[in-house]
Amino acid sequence: MKIAIIGYGKMGNAIEEVAEAQGDEIVLKISSHNKNILTLDNIKKADVAIEFTNPHSAVGNIKCCIDAGVPVVSGSTGWMNEFDEVKKYCAQKKGTFLYSSNFSVGVNLFFALNKYFASIMNLHNDYAVSIEETHHTQKKDAPSGTAITLAEDLLKKIKGKTKWINEKTDNPSILQIISNRIENVAGIHKIKYESENDSIEIIHSSYNRKGFAEGVLLAARFIISKKGFFSMHDVLDI
Repeated sequence: MKIAIIGYGKMGNAIEEVAEAQGDEIVLKISSHNKNILTLDNIKKADVAIEFTNPHSAVGNIKCCIDAGVPVVSGSTGWMNEFDEVKKYCAQKKGTFLYSSNFSVGVNLFFALNKYFASIMNLHNDYAVSIEETHHTQKKDAPSGTAITLAEDLLKKIKGKTKWINEKTDNPSILQIISNRIENVAGIHKIKYESENDSIEIIHSSYNRKGFAEGVLLAARFIISKKGFFSMHDVLDI
């Protein structure tokens, strides 16, 4: 594949390393220092674009790729209030767009497990559910996009839960998410069910960024010949 990397930070570097090891070619690298070269002509040099930036840039970057007719994979978080608009834009332009809050294969299996387990635990209302996530100190958003995905899935399954908040709470109708920021932690997500008698936890721990990068490239290969909106559930056939 010929790849355009939009957002050449730590994740962009990890994607480049894995992509080149797999025999792919990076034809465009965009960082905060050379945003002026993010043009339709330059994007068109790629078979697929991979976008990992920030909430302020993501929407414009994704639309630019769609305008160029180049499939785009995005993992930027913090812009979900505009998500439906971008999906609509993709459909109107007959573009190709794949989004995930987390591209790790293991995390996406964890998403599926979370939904299945929640449907079981919903039958036992003596267990209180909560979420805890831990990431490196350079991570800008809290809670993580992954934690939000887990929370939104829980809200659909656990009766009596109306919303989530990113702080401790004793309100039984609110789902609690606790965010921790610690040096050199790639990502840990924990779902905990606790009663007066015992507790049950399901946990996913990432050791490095390689798993995320491999998942991104798997997604990129999946969408190259397709049109429409996709997620990692489509890639992994979950």
